[in-house]
Amino acid sequence: MIRILFYVLVVLALGAGFAWLADRPGELSLIWQGQRIEMSLMVAATLLASLIAAILIVVWFIRVVWLSPHSISRYFRARKRDRGYQALSTGLIAAGAGDSALARKMTARTHGLLSADQEPLIHLLEAQTALIEGKYDDARKKFELMADDPETRELGLRGLYLEAKRLGANEAARQYAERAADKSPHLPWATLAALDYRSQTGQWDEAIRLLDQSRTAHVIERKEADRKKAVLLTARASEKLETDPKGARDDAQAALKLAEDLVPAGLIAAKALFREDNLRKGAAILEKLWKQEPHPDVAKLYVRARSGDSATDRLKRANKLEALRPNNPIALAAVAEAALEARELPLARAKAEAAARIQPNENIFLLLADIEEADTNDDGRIRHWMNQALKNPRDPAWTADGVTSPEWLPVSPVSGRLDAFEWKQPVAEIAGAIEEGRPDTADAAIRSLPPVAIVHQRPEPQPERATVAVKASPVIEAADKAPETVKTIAVPAPSESVIVPQTVKAEPKPVPAKTVEAKSTEAVVEPFFGRPPDDPGVRDDNNKPLEKTAFRLF
Repeated sequence: MIRILFYVLVVLALGAGFAWLADRPGELSLIWQGQRIEMSLMVAATLLASLIAAILIVVWFIRVVWLSPHSISRYFRARKRDRGYQALSTGLIAAGAGDSALARKMTARTHGLLSADQEPLIHLLEAQTALIEGKYDDARKKFELMADDPETRELGLRGLYLEAKRLGANEAARQYAERAADKSPHLPWATLAALDYRSQTGQWDEAIRLLDQSRTAHVIERKEADRKKAVLLTARASEKLETDPKGARDDAQAALKLAEDLVPAGLIAAKALFREDNLRKGAAILEKLWKQEPHPDVAKLYVRARSGDSATDRLKRANKLEALRPNNPIALAAVAEAALEARELPLARAKAEAAARIQPNENIFLLLADIEEADTNDDGRIRHWMNQALKNPRDPAWTADGVTSPEWLPVSPVSGRLDAFEWKQPVAEIAGAIEEGRPDTADAAIRSLPPVAIVHQRPEPQPERATVAVKASPVIEAADKAPETVKTIAVPAPSESVIVPQTVKAEPKPVPAKTVEAKSTEAVVEPFFGRPPDDPGVRDDNNKPLEKTAFRLF
């Protein structure tokens, strides 16, 4: 384009010059070797321009003829190079598609058309061909040659890194990643790999420095970089919490500025503030986290913020959390636990059942079993709640790569990935039928709660209460007569777990009888424990209803 523009400018300049001469006519006279030549100025200018053009044409023609051998050789060399690049392109595509035969054929053709010293992609084609053919040693040697060449250093290091990861040589993979990150910090794979390895070894300062460099080079997006830096700061604060609470507090608060929903950072910051007796600021951090998303660890730390509080004080703090997020199952469970410790058993049962209706899970039914043990200590009802715990989904936990941890960790123990742990329901092998955690499931469990069974031993009757004279005659007397047993059970109402007492008379155990001689004795008459005395069906020996009396089991 620039050359065309230059030609246009030259033509315009010539046209403007001839127009200028045409407006200013003149005569030109030349005497050379006795000859006088006269012509107009315009003709002289035209002849001069033509002479210059002819000289240029002659020079161009001589140059073309002189350089024609080189031009011809260059033409064939360019043609050969184009064929070599075509073979290289076809070979790379074949290697990527897994066609080892075509890749090997194109490799041989490329070697005949191109020089490996001039085109480093030939090494890549050879390495990829060796990989798909299973010749891993040859491929590794090619990658090492590429790593020693400054032009292909990054490509060779990446190939060596992937091969080390495939073989499980984590230490070698770490060294390749560190080398690539030091030489080229703009490479995302090298930066992330080195960041993970430094995090696995607990080099938090080095990891933060590398992350800042990659963020400056725009290798990692700003949002992702902020999240990873918050995780690294939280990990460093966790290590400082016991020895340097102030430094742990600063790191945790800096992490919260980058990621406001990072629960572990908020917990560490609150713990550090509580150790400094700054309860108000620590509680404010926990309340902010609680408003965003309730978490059991936040509730536990908030309720037990002050070690000297009584159970009643902890219950008050749990009620405050529930007021911040009403009708939340985690808040209801926190109140139920605090009420159980304060021995407010009706409140604990009501809150736990409400949480079970909203979100039934394993933990809430285990809590109901603890409440049942403290309230009734009935084995049947305790087993009922524990059975419901087995049938319902597991509680959320810190999970990463299929592994759960009782506490948050910055790095996955399986893959070594940074920020891998998430608060979610863990995935486990299903051994049997698991009921869906629906509200009607909790209602059915509450309605099917077995009644409280209490067995009372009836006291031995006293002979002085009632005696009658019996004539001397053969009688049948029960030997070693066992006392009657009265069993009191509680029947649940249709929709609520309310205990309705009923009294049922147990059948007496059969005992052997023996015949005794007739003699004058006094037989003891047992008190009546069948139906209440005011029952119209109860009559005495003369077939008359008994008088109403006060009936007591004890």
